[in-house]
Amino acid sequence: MSEVDYKDTINLPQTSFPMRANLPQREPEILKKWQHLDLYKKIRTQQQGKEKYVLNDGPPYANGDIHIGHAVNKILKDMVVKAQTLSDKDAPFIPGWDCHGLPIELNVEKAKGKPNVDLTPAAFREACREYANSQVNVQRESFKRLGVIADWDNPYKTMDYQYQADIMRAFGQIYQNGHVQQGVKPVHWCTQCGSALAEAEVEHQDKTSEAIDVCFKVKDTKALLEKIGADKSINTAAVVIWTTTPWTLPANQAVAFNPELEYVLVKASLDGVPFDALIMIESLLESCMSRYGCQEYSIVHTFKGQMAEHVLLEHPFYERDVPILLGEHVTTEAGTGAVHTAPAHGMDDYHLGIKYGLALDGPVDDNGKYYASTPFLGGVHVFKANEQVIALLKEKNRLLHDEKLSHSYPHCWRHKTPLIFRATQQWFISMDESKLRQTALEQIKQVNWIPEWGESRISLMIEGRPDWCISRQRTWGVPIPLFTHKETKAVHPDIVAIIEYVAQRVEQEGIEAWHALDMASLPFKDMSDYQKSKDSLDVWFDSGVSHVSVLKRRKELQYPAQLFLEGSDQHRGWFQSSLLTAVAIDGQAPYESVLTHGFTVDQLGRKMSKSLGNVVAPDKVIKALGADVLRLWVAATDYKGELHVSDEILKRTSDAYRRIRNTARFLLGNLSGFSHQHQIQIDEMLPLDKWIVDRAYYIQEDIIKAFDECQFHTVYQKIHNFCVLELGSFYLDVIKDRQYTLRENSHARRSAQSAMYHVVHALVKWMAPILSFTAEEIWEILPDATTESVFLSTWHKALKPLPTETEFNNDFWQEMIAIRDAVNKAIESERAKGTFGAGLEAEITLYADDTLYSLLTKLEDELRFLLITSKAELRPMSQKPTHAIETEIAGLAVTIVASHHPKCKRCWHRREDVNKNPDFPEICGRCVENIDTHQKGEQRLYA
Repeated sequence: MSEVDYKDTINLPQTSFPMRANLPQREPEILKKWQHLDLYKKIRTQQQGKEKYVLNDGPPYANGDIHIGHAVNKILKDMVVKAQTLSDKDAPFIPGWDCHGLPIELNVEKAKGKPNVDLTPAAFREACREYANSQVNVQRESFKRLGVIADWDNPYKTMDYQYQADIMRAFGQIYQNGHVQQGVKPVHWCTQCGSALAEAEVEHQDKTSEAIDVCFKVKDTKALLEKIGADKSINTAAVVIWTTTPWTLPANQAVAFNPELEYVLVKASLDGVPFDALIMIESLLESCMSRYGCQEYSIVHTFKGQMAEHVLLEHPFYERDVPILLGEHVTTEAGTGAVHTAPAHGMDDYHLGIKYGLALDGPVDDNGKYYASTPFLGGVHVFKANEQVIALLKEKNRLLHDEKLSHSYPHCWRHKTPLIFRATQQWFISMDESKLRQTALEQIKQVNWIPEWGESRISLMIEGRPDWCISRQRTWGVPIPLFTHKETKAVHPDIVAIIEYVAQRVEQEGIEAWHALDMASLPFKDMSDYQKSKDSLDVWFDSGVSHVSVLKRRKELQYPAQLFLEGSDQHRGWFQSSLLTAVAIDGQAPYESVLTHGFTVDQLGRKMSKSLGNVVAPDKVIKALGADVLRLWVAATDYKGELHVSDEILKRTSDAYRRIRNTARFLLGNLSGFSHQHQIQIDEMLPLDKWIVDRAYYIQEDIIKAFDECQFHTVYQKIHNFCVLELGSFYLDVIKDRQYTLRENSHARRSAQSAMYHVVHALVKWMAPILSFTAEEIWEILPDATTESVFLSTWHKALKPLPTETEFNNDFWQEMIAIRDAVNKAIESERAKGTFGAGLEAEITLYADDTLYSLLTKLEDELRFLLITSKAELRPMSQKPTHAIETEIAGLAVTIVASHHPKCKRCWHRREDVNKNPDFPEICGRCVENIDTHQKGEQRLYA
C-alpha cells in the first residue's frame, strides 16, 4: 500500500509577511507610499474639527547632521502625536528650526569670509540664510527617514519673514508691558564671539586658575582700631582677600565683609615677614594659615563685620581708596571672608555697587583686552594678564600666597572657551520690574511636569536667575527694533506703533527691510533725532516666542499647547525662554505639560565622544538595523534618566523586535483566507478565545493610558510581554492543534481565528506609534484593514472584556497557565533523562486536591490540548502513587510515562486508535473525524 500524504488536509499558516524584516530596504518603500498618499494632509483632513492635541516642536539648530539625541527627541514627539491621532484627536505636528546665531555665522565665515571685511553685511546675511536652508534640508530628510510624520513641506523657521516679523511684534508687546530695560550690567561675555551670552548659552567646565591671597593695607590703622574697639598699639593692618581672577583687580572698587560674622585681627609671620594685624573671617583662619604654611599666629582682636563698614583700604597697586562695604553674599565656603569687589565683573559685586554708589569701572574691551589707557596692563588680554598682575603684586609686596586651583568655571557653549563677566550697555528683560519672576513662578505651579522634579528644577532656576540679557552683537539675527534718542538715549515715545510698522515691512522683505530702513521715510515725528539699535536679539528669544509666531499664527494649532517635549538642558533654555516671554506677553505659561528626557550615553554611562569611539550615529543604525529598531530602543528606554545606547544594546533591541514581528507573522499566517464574514461573535467563542480577547481589551486600556501619560517604556513592556507570555508561551501554543488540524470552517477553528483577528487588529495599532514602518507593513496585508494607512485608523474598539461572573474568567486561565508551567517543568525533567522526546510522546496523570480537581475537570478531555500531551488523565489526590512527582503547585502531583501508542502521522499525537480505519491509514480517530466528509468533524468546547 502506497504511503498517504495528509499535508493538504492541514491548515498550515500562509502569509506574504516575511519573517526576515529587511527594514533598511523595506522602510524607504513605505516612506514613498506615505509621500504618494500625502499622508500628513490626509490625516489633517480626516481629523479636522475633532478635539485638538498640540505638541509644540522645540526647534533644533540648523547646523550639521542629526545625532542620536536629535533622533530620540523627534521619535518621542512622533510617538506622542501618533498615539493622540489613534485616540481620534486632531494632533498636527509642525516641525521647526532655529536659524540665526553664531554657529551659522562661523560656518559662513569659513566659506565666504567675514562681514565688512570680505563681503558686505547684506551679502553675509544672505549667505547665512542659504547655509541655514541647506542644513534644514539635510536634517529634514534625516527626520523623515526616522518615520516621523509631520508637515515637512511647511515647517517653521525662525528666519522666515513672517516669523522674524512676529519676533519683533513679541518684543514690542514685552516692551509695552514694561519688562524691557537698558543698562550697563555685568554679563557673561565671550571674547571669541565678541558678544554677550544668555544663561542658556553658558556651560560650566573645570578650569585651572591662579588663586591668590592679596593684602589691602588699611589706610588709617588708628581709625580702624578705634572703630572696632581694638588695642591701638598696632601700627599697621591689612585686609586679606582671595580671588581666582587676578585680572579683575584693576577694576576693584571695594572689599566686602559679611555684617553678621566674626572677623579677627591676626598677628603672624609669613616667610619671615612679620605682620601686626592681618584681617580675615574667624571661621576661615585655620584654613588660611594652613594655606600660607604659617604655624605660629595669634588672634589680637575679634569683631563683627558690620563694625568695619566704610573703613578705607589702599588698592594693592593703584592710587585708589577702597572702602570696606557690607554684603550678605559673603560666605565662609572658601577664601578669607573678605571679598574683592569689582562691580564691572560680577553680579553680586554689581548689586553691592548699586547699593553703595560705586563706580562701574570696566577697563576691558569687546575682545577681552584692557583698554590702552589701563596702567601697567594696557592692550593685554585678560587671560594673559594674570601673571603680570601677580608680578605686580609681588613688586608691591601685596601678595601673600598664590597657587593653582582647578574649579568649575563658565564657558561658552559654542567655543568651549572660558568666559568673562563684563559690564556692557545691553538690553535686558527685567525679572522683577513688572513682577515677571513672581508671575512665572506662579505659572510653573499650574503646569504638569514630567518627570515631577522638573517643577522644582525650573523653579529654582527662575528664583535665582539674573535679568535676561537679550541683546547680542551679531550680524545674522533679528534686530532689536528700538529707536533711541541720540542725546538722552530715551526710547521713541511711539515705539510700539513703530515696531508694528517695521514688522509689516519685515513680513514682506525679511530683516533686510530693517537694515535698509531710511529713517527719514518713517511716518513718525522727530525721527531725525533718533538712531536705530545695532544689536540683535538673543537666539533664545527667537525660539522662545514660537508661541506667538507658531501656536497663535497657525490656524491648525492652538495656544497654549498641550505639550512641550525636550531634553533636560532645556529647563534653562527653551522651556524657560518660552515661559518668560509668554508670561511677559500674556501672563500665562505657553504649555499645559512639559516632558523632559535625559541625554544619550554609552553602556558604561559615558557621554558620546569621537575620541572614545562610542558615538552611535542614527544613519548608521538605520542602514544596519532599520529605523524601527531605533524607535523601539527609544520606546523601551525610560527617558526620565540617561538613555544608554551601544551596538550591544541595539542588538538586544533587535532581538525584541523579532519576537514582536514573529508574533504578528504567526497571527497573520493563521488568518490566511479569513475576513469579517467568517467571524464568530465574541460571546460565541470558545472560553480560551474569549479570554485572549479579554486580555487584549485590558492591555489596550493600559497601553492607551500609558501613551496618554507618555510612559512609552510601559507601552513597550505591555506589547512585548503580551507577545511573549500570553500569546507566545500560552495561547498560540495551545491553539496550534485546533488551528492546524480541525476543519477549516469549523466553529472551534473560526473561533480561534476570530480571536486572532481581534488581537492582530489591536496589536498593529499598539505598535504603530513606535514601530511605524512595521505596523504599516502589517496593515497592507491585514484582513479588513479599511483605511489606506494604519495612521488613518483609531484604536481597535471591538475588543470585549469577560463578564465578571463568568466561569472561565481570567483567574481560571491564570491558574491553568501556572499548572501548565509546573507540569511542563516536570515533563522537561523526564525528557532530559531520555524517557521520551517531545511532549506529545508523553502520557501524564494529574493528581489534584479538591480545589484544583474541580477546576481541571471543567476542561474535560481537552486538558491534554492545554498541556500539549497525547494523553492527560485527572485523578483525586487520594489516588496519588508514591512515585508521583510533586509539582511547584501545592495540591498537584503528576506521573509521566512515555506513550507506547503509535504516532498519528497528521497531528503527531500518540493514540491507541491510530491506523484503525483502513480508509485513513496511519492517523488517529480524531483526525479521521476531521477529514472524513461523512463525519461531523471534531467538536471543541473549551480550548
